[in-house]
Amino acid sequence: MTTSTRGAAKTPAVLVLEDGRTFRGRAYGAVGETFGEAVFSTGMTGYQETLTDPSYHRQVVVMTAPHVGNTGVNDEDPESGRIWVSGYVVRDPARVSSNWRAQRSLDEELAAQGVVGISGVDTRALTRHLRERGAMRVGIFSGDAWTGVRDEALLARVKEQPEMTGANLSAEVATKEAYVVPAIGEKKFTVAAVDLGIKGMTPHRMAERGIEVHVLPATATVEDVYAVGPDGVFFSNGPGDPATADGPVAVMQAVLERKTPLFGICFGNQILGRALGFGTYKLKYGHRGINQPVQDRTTGKVEVTAHNHGFAVDAPLDKVSDTPYGRAEVSHVCLNDQVVEGLQLLDQPAFSVQYHPEAAAGPHDAAYLFDRFVSLMEAERA
Repeated sequence: MTTSTRGAAKTPAVLVLEDGRTFRGRAYGAVGETFGEAVFSTGMTGYQETLTDPSYHRQVVVMTAPHVGNTGVNDEDPESGRIWVSGYVVRDPARVSSNWRAQRSLDEELAAQGVVGISGVDTRALTRHLRERGAMRVGIFSGDAWTGVRDEALLARVKEQPEMTGANLSAEVATKEAYVVPAIGEKKFTVAAVDLGIKGMTPHRMAERGIEVHVLPATATVEDVYAVGPDGVFFSNGPGDPATADGPVAVMQAVLERKTPLFGICFGNQILGRALGFGTYKLKYGHRGINQPVQDRTTGKVEVTAHNHGFAVDAPLDKVSDTPYGRAEVSHVCLNDQVVEGLQLLDQPAFSVQYHPEAAAGPHDAAYLFDRFVSLMEAERA
């Protein structure tokens, strides 16, 4: 990625998809070039949490909401230490940020972190194209990266980029050193959290429930996990293709063998699926946003949930499956397309969901899942 930040708002820019379709607009954020997988997010709010979610590593995010940036950017809402999206696409950026918590504008933050974006694009047409053709590789070019360069040459550069299928990315976004998030108030439990791209609010939600969270690198071994003396083990969200995550799968299988209470979200759900013997596959355009309807099949309750996943578990919806670790079933399902959104074991304390219960940003409908994890640890201790 090459970037500059001067005169971005007036600089022409172009977005080139790998199937040859192009969209012209104006530079937004940094000026230069960037590449990634083009995906769309349906959230109308919470763009700062989206941008800083490590699960968006190597993805160019198209916002379906037309007006973006009106609440600016602050230092309180990021979910990690940096913006992870490879590029950002908006239709109508706010000219002025207006919120009492705002410390700077969104385009200033994108430029400061070298994130190349484009504005003035018909994001509705772009989103419909991605829904019909599927998520695909994309490039954004502005300034010297576009000046005098033919579209054919830009398209060739897009096609040179690696695809998301087969991408092993969790170690690129996870912490390199273990750290501890202390319990808030009385400490009740210790949890080993394997960081595959964890968001900051996730260990905070556990800390609120009296859990001391030891966040471990994606490369953690089973010995690292049990060295902290965990009452439970957590596997986080993260980017990339779960088919490449052999290391985390092996660690999870060791946890399942010991029957330690286990909870996984997003990438962690896909890891559990693989650990149980199910396959995974790439969705056509994925689920991204904070308004996805999911049914908890154990209660019948329908939740509005926050999603960011391009892969899913291939498990049967209509029966209980036998696995090396006991019986398993699909516990949650997306009501839009019947994609598996959760798994649970019936003979030991382990479950997972394919979405973000930490509610940053997003609805709080799924916060009870952290309480369910606590209940499993309480039952095991009893």
